[in-house]
Amino acid sequence: MAKKKNKKQGKNWKKFWKLGVDEFNTQFFDINKDSNLTVIEGYHIYNLHGLAHKYGTPLQVVFPAIIEDRLKDLIGYFQAYVKIYGYKGKFFYHYPMKVNQNKEFILPLLSEGANLEVTSSNELWLVKKLWEGEKFNSKIRVFCNGPKTDQYLDLIEELRTKGMNIVPIMEEQEEIERLFKYKGDIGVRVDLAIKADTHWDKKFDRFGLSERDALSLTKMKNLKILHYHLGSQIKTQKSILDGIKHAFSIYVQMQKIHPNLDTLDIGGGFGIPYEKKKFYTAKAVSSKIIKILKNLSDKAGIKHPNLAIEWGQYIVAPAQVTIYKIISKKYIDKANAKAWYVIDGSFMNDLKDTWAIHQKWHVIPVNNMNNPFKRVWLAGSTCDSDDKYTAGGDYILLPKLNGGDQFIAVLDTGAYQDGLASHHCLLSLPAKIIAQDGEIKIARKHETAESIGKLFGWTNGDHK
Repeated sequence: MAKKKNKKQGKNWKKFWKLGVDEFNTQFFDINKDSNLTVIEGYHIYNLHGLAHKYGTPLQVVFPAIIEDRLKDLIGYFQAYVKIYGYKGKFFYHYPMKVNQNKEFILPLLSEGANLEVTSSNELWLVKKLWEGEKFNSKIRVFCNGPKTDQYLDLIEELRTKGMNIVPIMEEQEEIERLFKYKGDIGVRVDLAIKADTHWDKKFDRFGLSERDALSLTKMKNLKILHYHLGSQIKTQKSILDGIKHAFSIYVQMQKIHPNLDTLDIGGGFGIPYEKKKFYTAKAVSSKIIKILKNLSDKAGIKHPNLAIEWGQYIVAPAQVTIYKIISKKYIDKANAKAWYVIDGSFMNDLKDTWAIHQKWHVIPVNNMNNPFKRVWLAGSTCDSDDKYTAGGDYILLPKLNGGDQFIAVLDTGAYQDGLASHHCLLSLPAKIIAQDGEIKIARKHETAESIGKLFGWTNGDHK
Protein backbone atom coordinates (compact mmCIF):
# COMPACT_ATOMS: atom_id res chain seq x y z
CA MET A 1 0.00 0.00 0.00
CA ALA A 2 2.83 2.42 0.85
CA LYS A 3 4.46 1.90 -2.55
CA LYS A 4 1.20 2.71 -4.33
CA LYS A 5 0.78 5.89 -2.33
CA ASN A 6 4.32 7.06 -3.05
CA LYS A 7 3.85 6.42 -6.76
CA LYS A 8 0.66 8.46 -6.73
CA GLN A 9 2.30 11.34 -4.86
CA GLY A 10 5.10 11.40 -7.38
CA LYS A 11 2.82 11.63 -10.41
CA ASN A 12 3.26 14.70 -12.62
CA TRP A 13 -0.32 15.94 -12.43
CA LYS A 14 0.42 19.04 -14.46
CA LYS A 15 1.55 16.83 -17.34
CA PHE A 16 -1.33 14.39 -16.78
CA TRP A 17 -3.92 17.16 -17.19
CA LYS A 18 -1.95 18.60 -20.16
CA LEU A 19 -1.28 21.95 -18.55
CA GLY A 20 1.58 24.38 -19.17
CA VAL A 21 1.95 23.41 -22.84
CA ASP A 22 2.16 26.13 -25.50
CA GLU A 23 1.00 23.81 -28.31
CA PHE A 24 -2.16 23.00 -26.32
CA ASN A 25 -2.84 26.65 -25.39
CA THR A 26 -2.56 25.72 -21.71
CA GLN A 27 0.72 27.52 -21.00
CA PHE A 28 -1.03 29.83 -18.51
CA PHE A 29 -2.50 26.98 -16.42
CA ASP A 30 -0.92 25.30 -13.40
CA ILE A 31 -1.70 23.33 -10.22
CA ASN A 32 -0.97 24.68 -6.75
CA LYS A 33 0.11 22.76 -3.62
CA ASP A 34 -3.55 22.18 -2.68
CA SER A 35 -4.24 20.43 -6.00
CA ASN A 36 -6.34 23.34 -7.29
CA LEU A 37 -6.33 24.65 -10.85
CA THR A 38 -4.67 28.05 -11.23
CA VAL A 39 -4.13 30.56 -14.04
CA ILE A 40 -0.95 32.64 -14.19
CA GLU A 41 -0.88 36.23 -15.45
CA GLY A 42 2.63 37.60 -15.08
CA TYR A 43 3.20 37.79 -11.32
CA HIS A 44 -0.49 37.26 -10.58
CA ILE A 45 -1.99 33.84 -9.85
CA TYR A 46 -5.73 33.17 -9.90
CA ASN A 47 -7.02 30.20 -7.91
CA LEU A 48 -10.08 29.00 -9.83
CA HIS A 49 -11.30 26.98 -6.85
CA GLY A 50 -11.35 30.13 -4.73
CA LEU A 51 -13.10 32.11 -7.47
CA ALA A 52 -15.78 29.42 -7.82
CA HIS A 53 -16.47 29.56 -4.08
CA LYS A 54 -16.49 33.34 -3.91
CA TYR A 55 -18.56 34.15 -7.00
CA GLY A 56 -20.63 30.99 -7.30
CA THR A 57 -21.22 28.70 -10.26
CA PRO A 58 -21.87 28.35 -13.13
CA LEU A 59 -19.11 30.85 -13.74
CA GLN A 60 -17.23 32.14 -16.77
CA VAL A 61 -13.76 33.54 -16.08
CA VAL A 62 -12.24 35.74 -18.79
CA PHE A 63 -8.52 36.53 -19.01
CA PRO A 64 -7.90 39.57 -21.26
CA ALA A 65 -4.13 39.10 -20.90
CA ILE A 66 -4.40 35.78 -22.77
CA ILE A 67 -6.21 37.54 -25.63
CA GLU A 68 -3.52 40.22 -25.78
CA ASP A 69 -0.64 37.73 -25.65
CA ARG A 70 -2.08 35.53 -28.38
CA LEU A 71 -2.70 38.44 -30.73
CA LYS A 72 0.76 39.93 -30.13
CA ASP A 73 2.33 36.54 -30.82
CA LEU A 74 0.31 35.99 -34.01
CA ILE A 75 1.07 39.43 -35.43
CA GLY A 76 4.70 38.91 -34.46
CA TYR A 77 4.92 35.62 -36.37
CA PHE A 78 3.66 37.14 -39.61
CA GLN A 79 5.72 40.31 -39.31
CA ALA A 80 8.86 38.27 -38.63
CA TYR A 81 8.38 36.05 -41.71
CA VAL A 82 7.50 39.06 -43.89
CA LYS A 83 10.93 40.42 -42.97
CA ILE A 84 12.78 37.09 -43.21
CA TYR A 85 11.46 36.25 -46.69
CA GLY A 86 11.61 39.81 -48.01
CA TYR A 87 7.86 39.93 -48.57
CA LYS A 88 6.71 43.31 -49.90
CA GLY A 89 3.01 43.10 -49.03
CA LYS A 90 1.55 44.29 -45.71
CA PHE A 91 -0.04 42.07 -43.08
CA PHE A 92 -3.39 42.87 -41.42
CA TYR A 93 -5.26 41.05 -38.66
CA HIS A 94 -9.06 41.47 -38.63
CA TYR A 95 -10.99 40.15 -35.64
CA PRO A 96 -14.40 38.69 -36.64
CA MET A 97 -16.81 40.03 -34.05
CA LYS A 98 -19.24 37.14 -34.44
CA VAL A 99 -16.80 34.93 -32.52
CA ASN A 100 -17.36 36.91 -29.33
CA GLN A 101 -18.90 40.38 -29.21
CA ASN A 102 -18.36 40.98 -25.47
CA LYS A 103 -16.69 44.30 -24.66
CA GLU A 104 -14.15 42.49 -22.48
CA PHE A 105 -12.91 40.68 -25.59
CA ILE A 106 -13.11 43.50 -28.15
CA LEU A 107 -11.28 46.23 -26.23
CA PRO A 108 -8.11 44.19 -25.51
CA LEU A 109 -7.93 43.27 -29.19
CA LEU A 110 -8.23 46.87 -30.30
CA SER A 111 -5.54 47.87 -27.81
CA GLU A 112 -3.15 45.41 -29.46
CA GLY A 113 -3.76 46.64 -33.00
CA ALA A 114 -6.55 44.41 -34.31
CA ASN A 115 -8.73 45.56 -37.17
CA LEU A 116 -12.36 44.41 -37.16
CA GLU A 117 -14.72 42.32 -39.28
CA VAL A 118 -18.50 42.48 -38.83
CA THR A 119 -21.33 40.43 -40.30
CA SER A 120 -24.49 42.37 -39.44
CA SER A 121 -25.83 45.88 -38.99
CA ASN A 122 -26.07 45.31 -35.22
CA GLU A 123 -22.38 44.41 -34.97
CA LEU A 124 -21.57 47.48 -37.05
CA TRP A 125 -23.72 49.56 -34.71
CA LEU A 126 -21.42 48.47 -31.85
CA VAL A 127 -18.43 49.53 -33.94
CA LYS A 128 -20.13 52.90 -34.52
CA LYS A 129 -20.44 53.36 -30.76
CA LEU A 130 -16.75 52.52 -30.30
CA TRP A 131 -15.90 54.95 -33.09
CA GLU A 132 -17.98 57.73 -31.58
CA GLY A 133 -16.49 57.04 -28.15
CA GLU A 134 -12.99 57.30 -29.64
CA LYS A 135 -12.14 53.75 -28.56
CA PHE A 136 -10.01 53.22 -31.66
CA ASN A 137 -8.18 55.43 -34.13
CA SER A 138 -8.78 56.07 -37.82
CA LYS A 139 -6.10 53.60 -38.89
CA ILE A 140 -8.28 50.67 -37.85
CA ARG A 141 -10.13 49.16 -40.81
CA VAL A 142 -13.51 47.45 -40.71
CA PHE A 143 -14.50 44.69 -43.15
CA CYS A 144 -18.25 44.21 -43.62
CA ASN A 145 -19.22 40.66 -44.51
CA GLY A 146 -22.55 38.88 -44.34
CA PRO A 147 -25.83 39.50 -46.19
CA LYS A 148 -26.32 43.24 -46.71
CA THR A 149 -29.76 44.48 -45.67
CA ASP A 150 -30.70 48.05 -46.57
CA GLN A 151 -30.16 49.02 -42.93
CA TYR A 152 -26.68 47.45 -43.01
CA LEU A 153 -25.74 49.21 -46.27
CA ASP A 154 -27.07 52.56 -45.05
CA LEU A 155 -24.92 52.32 -41.92
CA ILE A 156 -21.85 51.39 -43.98
CA GLU A 157 -22.37 54.48 -46.15
CA GLU A 158 -22.96 56.69 -43.12
CA LEU A 159 -19.73 55.61 -41.45
CA ARG A 160 -17.74 55.97 -44.68
CA THR A 161 -18.89 59.57 -45.06
CA LYS A 162 -17.82 60.22 -41.46
CA GLY A 163 -14.31 59.05 -42.26
CA MET A 164 -14.24 55.47 -41.01
CA ASN A 165 -11.93 53.13 -42.93
CA ILE A 166 -14.73 50.73 -43.80
CA VAL A 167 -14.82 48.15 -46.60
CA PRO A 168 -18.00 46.30 -47.63
CA ILE A 169 -17.37 42.82 -49.04
CA MET A 170 -19.77 41.78 -51.81
CA GLU A 171 -21.16 38.32 -51.11
CA GLU A 172 -24.25 38.08 -53.31
CA GLN A 173 -25.32 39.25 -56.77
CA GLU A 174 -28.01 41.50 -55.26
CA GLU A 175 -25.34 43.54 -53.45
CA ILE A 176 -23.33 44.33 -56.56
CA GLU A 177 -25.70 46.91 -58.07
CA ARG A 178 -25.77 49.11 -54.98
CA LEU A 179 -22.09 48.68 -54.11
CA PHE A 180 -21.08 49.35 -57.72
CA LYS A 181 -21.69 53.02 -56.98
CA TYR A 182 -19.95 52.93 -53.58
CA LYS A 183 -17.24 55.61 -53.35
CA GLY A 184 -14.83 53.81 -50.99
CA ASP A 185 -12.82 50.61 -51.22
CA ILE A 186 -14.78 47.39 -51.69
CA GLY A 187 -14.06 43.69 -51.70
CA VAL A 188 -15.60 40.53 -53.09
CA ARG A 189 -16.02 37.14 -51.48
CA VAL A 190 -15.46 34.14 -53.71
CA ASP A 191 -16.82 30.66 -53.06
CA LEU A 192 -13.73 28.66 -53.98
CA ALA A 193 -14.35 25.53 -56.02
CA ILE A 194 -12.37 23.39 -53.58
CA LYS A 195 -13.23 21.63 -50.35
CA ALA A 196 -11.24 21.76 -47.15
CA ASP A 197 -11.02 19.34 -44.25
CA THR A 198 -12.96 21.38 -41.71
CA HIS A 199 -15.60 20.92 -39.05
CA TRP A 200 -18.05 22.82 -41.23
CA ASP A 201 -17.21 21.27 -44.59
CA LYS A 202 -20.42 21.54 -46.59
CA LYS A 203 -21.24 20.27 -50.07
CA PHE A 204 -22.71 23.66 -50.98
CA ASP A 205 -21.75 27.10 -49.64
CA ARG A 206 -24.38 29.82 -50.04
CA PHE A 207 -21.92 32.63 -49.32
CA GLY A 208 -19.81 34.41 -51.91
CA LEU A 209 -19.86 34.65 -55.70
CA SER A 210 -18.91 31.62 -57.73
CA GLU A 211 -15.49 31.77 -59.34
CA ARG A 212 -17.16 32.28 -62.74
CA ASP A 213 -19.29 35.19 -61.49
CA ALA A 214 -16.36 36.80 -59.71
CA LEU A 215 -14.22 36.63 -62.84
CA SER A 216 -17.10 38.09 -64.87
CA LEU A 217 -17.42 41.26 -62.78
CA THR A 218 -17.26 44.50 -64.74
CA LYS A 219 -14.09 46.49 -64.13
CA MET A 220 -14.22 48.21 -60.74
CA LYS A 221 -11.47 50.71 -59.93
CA ASN A 222 -12.19 50.51 -56.20
CA LEU A 223 -12.14 46.71 -55.93
CA LYS A 224 -9.28 46.15 -53.50
CA ILE A 225 -9.88 42.86 -51.67
CA LEU A 226 -10.43 39.26 -52.71
CA HIS A 227 -11.87 37.36 -49.77
CA TYR A 228 -12.69 33.71 -49.18
CA HIS A 229 -13.52 31.52 -46.19
CA LEU A 230 -12.85 27.78 -46.13
CA GLY A 231 -14.79 26.88 -42.98
CA SER A 232 -14.39 26.57 -39.23
CA GLN A 233 -11.85 24.55 -37.24
CA ILE A 234 -9.74 23.58 -40.26
CA LYS A 235 -8.18 20.24 -39.37
CA THR A 236 -4.95 20.29 -41.38
CA GLN A 237 -2.45 22.91 -42.45
CA LYS A 238 -2.55 21.34 -45.92
CA SER A 239 -6.14 22.55 -46.32
CA ILE A 240 -5.11 26.08 -45.32
CA LEU A 241 -2.24 26.14 -47.80
CA ASP A 242 -4.22 24.52 -50.63
CA GLY A 243 -6.87 27.22 -50.19
CA ILE A 244 -4.26 29.96 -50.48
CA LYS A 245 -2.77 28.47 -53.65
CA HIS A 246 -6.17 28.14 -55.30
CA ALA A 247 -7.33 31.62 -54.22
CA PHE A 248 -4.11 33.14 -55.54
CA SER A 249 -4.82 31.72 -59.00
CA ILE A 250 -8.18 33.58 -58.93
CA TYR A 251 -6.48 36.70 -57.57
CA VAL A 252 -4.05 36.83 -60.52
CA GLN A 253 -6.87 36.56 -63.05
CA MET A 254 -8.99 39.20 -61.31
CA GLN A 255 -6.12 41.65 -61.00
CA LYS A 256 -5.89 41.79 -64.79
CA ILE A 257 -9.46 43.15 -64.84
CA HIS A 258 -9.32 45.18 -61.61
CA PRO A 259 -5.84 46.76 -61.49
CA ASN A 260 -6.21 48.16 -57.97
CA LEU A 261 -6.86 44.75 -56.42
CA ASP A 262 -4.06 44.45 -53.87
CA THR A 263 -5.23 42.37 -50.88
CA LEU A 264 -5.95 38.68 -50.34
CA ASP A 265 -8.15 38.00 -47.30
CA ILE A 266 -7.92 34.31 -46.41
CA GLY A 267 -10.71 34.53 -43.81
CA GLY A 268 -10.92 32.51 -40.62
CA GLY A 269 -11.13 28.85 -39.68
CA PHE A 270 -7.70 28.33 -38.13
CA GLY A 271 -8.21 25.43 -35.74
CA ILE A 272 -7.27 25.10 -32.10
CA PRO A 273 -6.50 21.87 -30.19
CA TYR A 274 -9.68 21.58 -28.13
CA GLU A 275 -8.85 17.96 -27.30
CA LYS A 276 -5.22 18.75 -26.40
CA LYS A 277 -3.75 16.47 -29.00
CA LYS A 278 -0.96 17.19 -31.50
CA PHE A 279 -2.03 19.95 -33.87
CA TYR A 280 -0.51 22.37 -36.37
CA THR A 281 0.77 25.68 -34.99
CA ALA A 282 0.29 29.30 -36.02
CA LYS A 283 4.03 29.88 -36.07
CA ALA A 284 4.67 27.10 -38.59
CA VAL A 285 1.67 27.92 -40.77
CA SER A 286 2.41 31.67 -40.88
CA SER A 287 5.89 30.91 -42.22
CA LYS A 288 4.52 28.69 -44.97
CA ILE A 289 1.79 31.18 -45.94
CA ILE A 290 4.25 34.03 -46.49
CA LYS A 291 6.73 31.81 -48.30
CA ILE A 292 4.05 30.41 -50.64
CA LEU A 293 2.59 33.84 -51.47
CA LYS A 294 6.04 35.24 -52.18
CA ASN A 295 6.98 32.37 -54.49
CA LEU A 296 3.64 32.42 -56.32
CA SER A 297 3.76 36.21 -56.76
CA ASP A 298 7.31 36.18 -58.04
CA LYS A 299 6.51 33.37 -60.46
CA ALA A 300 3.45 35.25 -61.75
CA GLY A 301 5.43 38.47 -62.02
CA ILE A 302 3.04 40.52 -59.88
CA LYS A 303 3.39 42.65 -56.76
CA HIS A 304 3.17 40.71 -53.50
CA PRO A 305 -0.44 41.07 -52.28
CA ASN A 306 -1.29 42.46 -48.89
CA LEU A 307 -2.48 39.67 -46.61
CA ALA A 308 -5.48 39.80 -44.26
CA ILE A 309 -6.54 37.03 -41.89
CA GLU A 310 -9.60 36.63 -39.65
CA TRP A 311 -8.54 33.95 -37.18
CA GLY A 312 -10.94 34.76 -34.35
CA GLN A 313 -11.49 31.44 -32.63
CA TYR A 314 -7.74 30.89 -32.45
CA ILE A 315 -7.26 34.16 -30.56
CA VAL A 316 -10.14 34.20 -28.08
CA ALA A 317 -11.24 30.62 -27.34
CA PRO A 318 -8.44 29.91 -24.80
CA ALA A 319 -9.12 33.18 -22.95
CA GLN A 320 -12.26 31.94 -21.18
CA VAL A 321 -12.87 29.07 -18.77
CA THR A 322 -16.35 27.90 -17.73
CA ILE A 323 -16.66 26.41 -14.24
CA TYR A 324 -19.44 24.18 -12.92
CA LYS A 325 -20.16 22.45 -9.64
CA ILE A 326 -21.10 18.77 -9.58
CA ILE A 327 -24.45 18.61 -7.78
CA SER A 328 -25.33 14.91 -7.99
CA LYS A 329 -24.36 11.57 -9.51
CA LYS A 330 -26.17 8.56 -10.90
CA TYR A 331 -24.61 5.16 -11.54
CA ILE A 332 -24.59 3.69 -15.06
CA ASP A 333 -24.63 -0.02 -15.91
CA LYS A 334 -22.70 -1.46 -18.88
CA ALA A 335 -21.25 1.69 -20.45
CA ASN A 336 -17.85 3.30 -20.98
CA ALA A 337 -18.65 5.58 -18.06
CA LYS A 338 -19.51 4.39 -14.57
CA ALA A 339 -21.69 7.32 -13.53
CA TRP A 340 -23.43 10.49 -14.58
CA TYR A 341 -22.13 13.62 -12.89
CA VAL A 342 -24.79 16.34 -13.04
CA ILE A 343 -23.57 19.95 -13.26
CA ASP A 344 -25.30 23.07 -11.96
CA GLY A 345 -25.59 24.51 -15.46
CA SER A 346 -26.45 23.40 -18.96
CA PHE A 347 -24.42 22.30 -21.96
CA MET A 348 -27.34 23.08 -24.28
CA ASN A 349 -27.57 26.62 -22.93
CA ASP A 350 -24.04 27.63 -21.94
CA LEU A 351 -21.87 25.56 -24.32
CA LYS A 352 -24.17 25.25 -27.30
CA ASP A 353 -21.54 23.69 -29.57
CA THR A 354 -21.60 20.59 -27.35
CA TRP A 355 -25.07 19.89 -28.65
CA ALA A 356 -25.00 21.68 -32.03
CA ILE A 357 -21.77 20.35 -33.56
CA HIS A 358 -20.76 17.71 -30.98
CA GLN A 359 -17.76 19.75 -29.91
CA LYS A 360 -15.26 17.93 -27.71
CA TRP A 361 -13.83 19.92 -24.82
CA HIS A 362 -10.89 19.66 -22.46
CA VAL A 363 -12.65 19.06 -19.14
CA ILE A 364 -10.52 18.95 -15.99
CA PRO A 365 -11.06 19.22 -12.21
CA VAL A 366 -10.79 22.60 -10.54
CA ASN A 367 -10.00 20.98 -7.19
CA ASN A 368 -8.95 17.51 -5.99
CA MET A 369 -6.80 17.17 -9.10
CA ASN A 370 -4.76 14.34 -7.65
CA ASN A 371 -7.65 12.34 -6.13
CA PRO A 372 -8.63 8.87 -7.36
CA PHE A 373 -10.55 9.04 -10.64
CA LYS A 374 -13.84 7.81 -11.95
CA ARG A 375 -14.92 7.38 -15.57
CA VAL A 376 -17.97 9.60 -15.95
CA TRP A 377 -20.33 11.30 -18.34
CA LEU A 378 -21.65 14.79 -17.64
CA ALA A 379 -25.28 15.91 -17.68
CA GLY A 380 -26.77 19.39 -17.61
CA SER A 381 -29.57 20.55 -15.34
CA THR A 382 -32.29 20.91 -17.97
CA CYS A 383 -34.91 18.22 -18.47
CA ASP A 384 -33.60 17.55 -21.99
CA SER A 385 -31.94 14.20 -22.74
CA ASP A 386 -29.60 15.93 -25.20
CA ASP A 387 -28.19 18.14 -22.45
CA LYS A 388 -25.09 16.04 -21.86
CA TYR A 389 -21.40 15.68 -22.60
CA THR A 390 -19.95 12.20 -23.14
CA ALA A 391 -16.73 13.07 -25.02
CA GLY A 392 -18.21 11.50 -28.14
CA GLY A 393 -19.33 8.33 -26.33
CA ASP A 394 -15.97 7.85 -24.64
CA TYR A 395 -15.66 9.07 -21.04
CA ILE A 396 -14.26 11.89 -18.91
CA LEU A 397 -11.87 11.23 -16.04
CA LEU A 398 -12.86 13.19 -12.94
CA PRO A 399 -12.24 12.76 -9.20
CA LYS A 400 -14.46 10.45 -7.22
CA LEU A 401 -16.95 12.39 -5.14
CA ASN A 402 -16.05 12.23 -1.46
CA GLY A 403 -18.74 14.38 0.12
CA GLY A 404 -17.06 17.75 -0.40
CA ASP A 405 -17.60 20.25 -3.18
CA GLN A 406 -16.27 19.23 -6.60
CA PHE A 407 -15.84 21.81 -9.35
CA ILE A 408 -14.86 21.20 -12.95
CA ALA A 409 -13.48 23.51 -15.64
CA VAL A 410 -14.23 23.46 -19.34
CA LEU A 411 -11.34 25.09 -21.19
CA ASP A 412 -11.38 27.08 -24.47
CA THR A 413 -14.96 28.38 -24.15
CA GLY A 414 -14.24 31.94 -25.32
CA ALA A 415 -15.40 31.50 -28.93
CA TYR A 416 -19.05 31.53 -30.06
CA GLN A 417 -20.63 30.12 -26.88
CA ASP A 418 -21.85 33.46 -25.50
CA GLY A 419 -23.52 34.49 -28.74
CA LEU A 420 -25.24 31.12 -29.05
CA ALA A 421 -26.32 30.88 -25.40
CA SER A 422 -29.99 30.35 -24.54
CA HIS A 423 -32.37 29.88 -21.59
CA HIS A 424 -33.79 26.40 -22.17
CA CYS A 425 -35.90 25.47 -19.12
CA LEU A 426 -35.37 29.12 -18.10
CA LEU A 427 -32.01 28.28 -16.57
CA SER A 428 -29.70 31.18 -15.77
CA LEU A 429 -26.63 31.92 -17.85
CA PRO A 430 -23.30 31.61 -16.02
CA ALA A 431 -22.07 34.65 -14.16
CA LYS A 432 -19.06 36.27 -15.84
CA ILE A 433 -15.99 37.76 -14.17
CA ILE A 434 -12.93 39.41 -15.69
CA ALA A 435 -9.52 38.52 -14.19
CA GLN A 436 -6.99 41.20 -15.10
CA ASP A 437 -3.95 42.74 -13.42
CA GLY A 438 -4.55 40.65 -10.31
CA GLU A 439 -8.06 42.03 -9.81
CA ILE A 440 -11.56 40.68 -10.44
CA LYS A 441 -14.37 42.63 -12.07
CA ILE A 442 -17.93 41.32 -12.31
CA ALA A 443 -19.17 41.59 -15.91
CA ARG A 444 -22.44 39.70 -15.44
CA LYS A 445 -24.13 38.76 -12.19
CA HIS A 446 -26.05 35.53 -11.70
CA GLU A 447 -29.46 35.93 -13.29
CA THR A 448 -32.57 35.74 -11.14
CA ALA A 449 -35.87 34.07 -12.00
CA GLU A 450 -37.38 37.55 -12.28
CA SER A 451 -34.75 38.85 -14.72
CA ILE A 452 -35.10 35.76 -16.93
CA GLY A 453 -38.89 35.96 -16.80
CA LYS A 454 -38.74 39.52 -18.16
CA LEU A 455 -36.92 38.23 -21.24
CA PHE A 456 -40.01 36.16 -21.99
CA GLY A 457 -42.52 38.94 -21.42
CA TRP A 458 -43.36 38.31 -17.77
CA THR A 459 -43.54 41.29 -15.43
CA ASN A 460 -43.88 41.55 -11.64
CA GLY A 461 -47.66 41.75 -11.67
CA ASP A 462 -48.38 38.91 -14.09
CA HIS A 463 -48.64 36.21 -11.44
CA LYS A 464 -51.29 38.04 -9.40
